[in-house]
Amino acid sequence: MGRVAEKVLVVEDEPLIRFALADDLADAGFHVLEAANADEAVVVLGLHDDIRLLVTDIDMPGSMDGLRLSAMVRDRWPPVRIIVTSGKRIPVGTALPTGSRFVAKPYTTRGVLDAVRTVLA
Repeated sequence: MGRVAEKVLVVEDEPLIRFALADDLADAGFHVLEAANADEAVVVLGLHDDIRLLVTDIDMPGSMDGLRLSAMVRDRWPPVRIIVTSGKRIPVGTALPTGSRFVAKPYTTRGVLDAVRTVLA
């Protein structure tokens, strides 16, 4: 019997970046869910209790940015691991929840996959 693919939620408002990242993660063997903003992500998280990793951009439209989303995820879904990305700003100090990781844009497929494997290990 095969290994069950771990679920990853990609939250990115730029469709081309979201699609490319989702494809890269799927090609690496992950089951990928997508959301265009934090509000959609909260709905998806509420529907899927087996999501293992959130990969979120910081700057997005909607009621909260990726940093607020990551803090909410840490509080409401503590088992979910978190990777935060941005091409506009680098979070400092305690801006990231404990145990999460930051990946600067533009990122490479290898860089993101290395971060994913590290966070999930």
